[in-house]
Order: sequence, then C-alpha cells, then structure tokens
Amino acid sequence: MPARAQFAEIWVYLSTSPLLGLTVTLLAYQGAFWLSRRANFHPLANPVLIAVAALVLLLQLTGTPYATYFDGAQFVHFLLGPATVALAIPLYAQLARLRAMAMPLLAALAIGSLTAMLSAVFIGKLFGASEASLLSLAPKSVTTPIAMGIAERIGGLPSLTAVLVIATGILGAVSAKYVYQLLGITDHAVRGFAIGVASHGIGTARAFQVSEQAGAFSGLAMGLNALMTALLVPLFLPFLIRWIQ
Repeated sequence: MPARAQFAEIWVYLSTSPLLGLTVTLLAYQGAFWLSRRANFHPLANPVLIAVAALVLLLQLTGTPYATYFDGAQFVHFLLGPATVALAIPLYAQLARLRAMAMPLLAALAIGSLTAMLSAVFIGKLFGASEASLLSLAPKSVTTPIAMGIAERIGGLPSLTAVLVIATGILGAVSAKYVYQLLGITDHAVRGFAIGVASHGIGTARAFQVSEQAGAFSGLAMGLNALMTALLVPLFLPFLIRWIQ
C-alpha cells in the first residue's frame, strides 16, 4: 500500500479522537516556536502565523472539517481565560511605573480603542463591505472570545470576526517593530501598551519576547481594550448603523 494511502487510513482512525485536535495544535505551535527561535525571534517568523498556516494546510490536505478539529482544540481555547488572568503577575512588578503613567495610558486607551474600531469600519466601507461584515470589523482589535461576543450582539458574524481578530494580531506582531522604529519609539512600556491595544493576545505574546516590561503593559492594554471596546461599540452602534447603510 502506498505511504500516502497508509497515512490517510491512520488519519481517518485518529480523527475520531478529540485529542487529535489538541495534539496537532500543540505540535504545530511547538514546531513553529522552534523555527521562530532559530530565526532569532524575527518578527516575520511569528510562531502563531506559522502554526496557523501549518494547521490550515493539514486540515485542507486531510479533508478534516473544522468542527472535528475544534473538538480537541477547544481545550486550548478554554485556557485563554486563565492565561489572560495570569498576565497580572508580571504587571504587578511594574506597579510603580503604572501608577506614574496612569493618566497618559487611559487617554491612549480611549483614543486607541476608538481609532481601532472606527478606522476598521471606515476602511471596510471604502472597499464596499456588507453591513454584516462592517459590524464584524468593529471589535477586531479585541481578544477573540470577547470580540466574537460583541459581534454576535450587534449583528455581525462571529466566525468572520474571529478570522479578523487573528489576522489583526498577526499583522501587529509582525509589523510593530518596524512601526516603532519609524516613529522613534524606544520605551518598552509604551511599545507594549500600544501593541496590546492594537493586537491583543498575539501582540502580547510578541511583546513578552522583547521584554517582561513590554509584555506586562501589553497584557494590561489587552484587558482594558476589551472592556473599553465592549462599552464603546454599543454606544457608537446607532451612529455606525446609520453611516454604513
């Protein structure tokens, strides 16, 4: 029997186990992280981007439905909540500086959150996106579970929002270094907070690769931006609906 046929038979057998999705997810990320480390953690060698591409290719080649894969991968999804809460630990070490920067950070949060929401909808409108797509774009800079909840509540498409959130996070993690260099931003706290507002968890993971301070401020920004967006989107929803119709 050809090797490809044998692999297909083994995959069909293994795909009946929910643990397969969990196993391939962990292996894909571990392999992607190894490649990223070999590349000295270059922004373009983002482990999330590599792992997502590898998983999509695997599911396509094996003809595995996403629902079947997610039966196992949902265990990783469940850990997003505890992982987000755990970000408070490195943030505690930055408490003194956090107090000193409280007002500028709150101002940056409000402006950044509003800009992320309105700019996404404006660009989508410019390219002729449908109303449902535009509403799905509004929470794209918020961590996935909250963004999907916001999208569903305002009439967007949660599945589309999830894709946009991941794409936003990867884009931010890959490009942030070059944007900071262009703007001359060197402070790790400022860098971390900015990427946390714009690129949620994926950006935060990248920030921790730079320094603990950048990661701590990014984690803070990610959590606060989720709260801010959840408040701002319903507030601006009537305006958005009138504008996009």
